[in-house]
Amino acid sequence: MQSVTCLVTGGTGFTGSQLVRRLLERGHKVSVVDNARGLFFDELTRLGAKITLGTITDPDLMSRAISGNEVVFHVAAAFRGVELPHKVYWEVNVEGTRKVLEASLRQGVRRFIYCSTEGVHGHIKHPPADENAPIAPKDYYQYSKWEGEKVVHEYMKKGLPGVILRPTAIYGPGDPERFLLIYRRVKTGVFPMFGSGKITYHPLYIDNLNDAFELAMEKEEALGQTYLIADEEYVSIEDLVKAVARVMGREVRIPHFPFWPLYLASFLCELACKPLRITPPIFRRRADWYRQNRAFSIEKAKKELGYHPKVGLFEGLTRTYQWYLEHGYL
Repeated sequence: MQSVTCLVTGGTGFTGSQLVRRLLERGHKVSVVDNARGLFFDELTRLGAKITLGTITDPDLMSRAISGNEVVFHVAAAFRGVELPHKVYWEVNVEGTRKVLEASLRQGVRRFIYCSTEGVHGHIKHPPADENAPIAPKDYYQYSKWEGEKVVHEYMKKGLPGVILRPTAIYGPGDPERFLLIYRRVKTGVFPMFGSGKITYHPLYIDNLNDAFELAMEKEEALGQTYLIADEEYVSIEDLVKAVARVMGREVRIPHFPFWPLYLASFLCELACKPLRITPPIFRRRADWYRQNRAFSIEKAKKELGYHPKVGLFEGLTRTYQWYLEHGYL
């Protein structure tokens, strides 16, 4: 594909920064808008990205940032902020998305790619689920991402060429938190399992997601469509823990405990921490990892995009482990 000019919102975070790096490697001209420097600000700048610090809720900033860009990857989102009020999620994930879309439509962007989440489907009762599975978000972040999807559809009807991707559980080198808790707990030799451990989890290695981003940018078949993006296979959370242990070369004991005391403790911890404006060490969304099925079909993305995840679970976990070791996280 010939070189294009791209904007990545949220481009200094984990997902966005890895996409920026991939686009630069492909010879594209990349600019970034993010509200924080993140871990990779200096590296991305050296590689040639033009980074503007600011918020997507600023319409004037977005208008300037989008000017001259052919493709917009909208990755920025309010995420993981347990202590954030609901209005922040709405302002960023819904109204902020609207401002990015409005500027994109006005400036004639030829492709808009919205990064949503598997979470809009909530708990999967009959796995694997496809894109037509019920929409059942389980927290306000997931709800706000679904509302963001609705706004994307509004602007696609107005003529903006758009694509929606729903990634599953993204992980890989460069991620300082998502899978790190699993590795750290395995390192202790004991991984407490709340519930049966048979609940399913669907990982997505970052390179596989970047393949999907590129295909969404290139394929005409993608226009107007929504795609679940995941690795080839989903696993039980207990098998995921065992896979991490194999990668680390460690024995791990997995004692089982009831789920509900953990959920109650998470709720009480949130209540105690909220007045202090601090992130609780345990919270309900994290506890839900033990009880919500995540298992999806990627047949639509395979058929229409030609998407085929190249990096399997063991290789992805190994690469991630090596990055954690090299950067002092373990």
